[in-house]
Amino acid sequence: MTFIATLILAFGMSMDAFAAALGKGASLHRPNFKEALRTGLIFGVIEMLTPLIGWAIGLAASRYIMAWDHWVAFGLLTVLGGRMMMEGFRQTADEPCEAPQRHGFMVLALTAVATSLDALAVGVGLAFLQVNIILTAVTIGAATTIMATTGVMVGRFIGPVMGKWAEVLGGVVLISIGCTILIQHLNLFS
Repeated sequence: MTFIATLILAFGMSMDAFAAALGKGASLHRPNFKEALRTGLIFGVIEMLTPLIGWAIGLAASRYIMAWDHWVAFGLLTVLGGRMMMEGFRQTADEPCEAPQRHGFMVLALTAVATSLDALAVGVGLAFLQVNIILTAVTIGAATTIMATTGVMVGRFIGPVMGKWAEVLGGVVLISIGCTILIQHLNLFS
């Protein structure tokens, strides 16, 4: 696999992390670059580790992982997205929109795990190719860090415009990512 192919793979795999980070950034109260980078690093490290784990598992368990990864991702993203939507709807029009300054580590980590389960399956596939798995995983992690950090910073500008609806939008984005993963893996509409 060439380095260009690795870069294309890395940025392609980081698109769902970008979308999730966009929603996370929009639901925060003016996140600064430090918070965006923190989110990006959490997403990036998890996205880097999952292909390594998948690669280590290899052929023996690949059919089990690929049979369930889309359901796990769908479930996690739906629960997290639903939670965000409920928080957004819970605020009344009279209530001032008090967005949090940052998201908790566990919320970000669970979101990152849910959006990186496809990287686990890709890692299983990479076990059968002659690739430098460390370089590939680091490239995927770096691309995801860049994309998630950018997503939070772009979300910073969307959040104030949308007010309390930013959290609802973030939840819709997470649920949409989960549905997309499920549809792609079940080969619906193809």
